[in-house]
Formats: sequence, C-alpha cells, structure tokens
Amino acid sequence: MNTEDTRIPTVDPAASRRWLHLPRQEAPWLHEEVGSRMVDRLQWLRQPPRSWLHWEPLLGGPQTHKRLISTLPEAPWKLWGVNRSGIEPHWASAPAPWWQPWRAASPGVWAEAGEAFEMVWSNMLLHHIGDPMPLFARWHSHLQDQGLVMFSCLGPQTLIELHQVHERMSWPAPSHQFTDMHDWGDLLIRAGFAEPVVDMERLQLTFSSAHTLLAELRSLGRNLLRGRHPGWRGRQWFDAWLQAVEQHGTRNAEGRLQLTVEVVYGHAHKVAARPPASDPSRIALDDMRAMLRSRRGAENG
Repeated sequence: MNTEDTRIPTVDPAASRRWLHLPRQEAPWLHEEVGSRMVDRLQWLRQPPRSWLHWEPLLGGPQTHKRLISTLPEAPWKLWGVNRSGIEPHWASAPAPWWQPWRAASPGVWAEAGEAFEMVWSNMLLHHIGDPMPLFARWHSHLQDQGLVMFSCLGPQTLIELHQVHERMSWPAPSHQFTDMHDWGDLLIRAGFAEPVVDMERLQLTFSSAHTLLAELRSLGRNLLRGRHPGWRGRQWFDAWLQAVEQHGTRNAEGRLQLTVEVVYGHAHKVAARPPASDPSRIALDDMRAMLRSRRGAENG
C-alpha cells in the first residue's frame, strides 16, 4: 500500500456510495455468519463493553444485532448508518423501560455527534470503502478513552478463483483489490488507534452452477473496480461469462464450483490523549536563574 495515500486505488468511490445507499431490509447470509463469529470473539475480551454502537447495522446484519443484545444484555446501544429508511422497528427500536411498560418503543436509536461508547461494532463494511481514514476518524470520535473498535471485512484472497477465470479470458478483474490484514493494522495505528490485533480465516463456498454462484455474488455486493466495464452488457456477454465460469472455474472433489472468501477480523483501542510533557531543562534553567538573582541580591545587600 502507498504510504503517502491511504485511499484504496482500485475502488470507484461513486460506485461505493451507490452500493452503501441501496435500500435493504436484511443483510446477506454471509454477513450474518461472519457477524456470529465476531460475537463469539467477545469472550476473548478482558472486560465486555458496557455500551456499544452498531455501525451500518443493515449491512452488518439484524440477526447479528439481536445476538449482540443477547450477549451484552446490560449494555445500552445505538446505531449509525448512511441508509436509515430500511430499519425495521422490531429489532432496531429501543425497548420501553420495564417500569413503564405502557410506553411505546423509543425511536431514538440513532447516535448523535459527540456521543461516545465503549465499543464501535462494524461488520463487513470496510472492503466497500475507498478511503478508510475518514471512517476511522469517525469511529475514533464515537469511542470513549480505552474504547474498542471491532470490525470484519473481506481480505485479498477473496474470489481468487473468479479472478483466475477473468485473467484466462483477458477480462477486467471481477472486483477491486481487497486490503491485506497487515495493512489494516498499519492504517489503524496511523488513525490514532493502539494495540491493533488483526487475523483472518478462509471460508470455502460451493455452488451447483454458475447461475447460483452469480446470484450469491449479487447479494454480497458490487464490482467497485475503477476499470470495470462502463456500461450494461448484453445477453451474449452474460452467456459467455456463465460458460467461462462453468468451464474454467475451480471445482471441489464433488464437482461443485468453489469460491474462496477470506475474512479479516480486527480490533483496536482508542488511547487517552496524553497531556503535553513539561520541559525539565527549561524548569531547571528557570530555577537556576532565580537562584542567581537571589544570590546577587544578597551580595549587593
């Protein structure tokens, strides 16, 4: 990664914004699966967070959100998202207090500027972002000192089999480049976070046909590559793509088409700002001058 520019150069930012603003009622099943694995990782923390903010909850998953509530029953929570229209009240409304059961569920579940939490939770978002540093700054602003950000995203081995098909056919890549876990750790440190811990796992998805593989890809996202084909392609291209995947795609021992998904998991802390250190040499010099003045006064007296 370019050390001077933190943007992901292969991501088309306009396409990224369009994807994130698409209306949606639920998350892809893969996001819910990854979110469930993230929830399991909460047990590794020395102390569970006492408040949390779910960043882009519709992308991260309503089922994941409900499991988080179940795992952290005493911790208040709120949401942050660019697309709020599809939020379903049955899972995103704050429940009425137990001592006032007649009250309707409160709609005030969206975080305001300046609200800070002990954890920011972001599931399967980062790989859609062309410039992660402004996002990291927003996470940082919503965290209390020593607060924790937990995230997941796709890694560089994702769709490697499909990339091989496109290379064989001399077609543009089927997706933008996904960022390596080590680069995420470096970027978090540059953004002011401390003690980043990043790891990954690879999942193998299998499909009965190129049609079912394509349907799955459409649910997971869009091709955000800057160099993708600029317009709609016709039936001939569609049929050629399906045929190429059927003929040249990787198959497992059972003959099913196979796709690799690399999932990157990470967390990092916000450290308290350190007060400016005093200058011991300046203090010592000032003391020495005061001593000299007092001595001169005594001698003159």
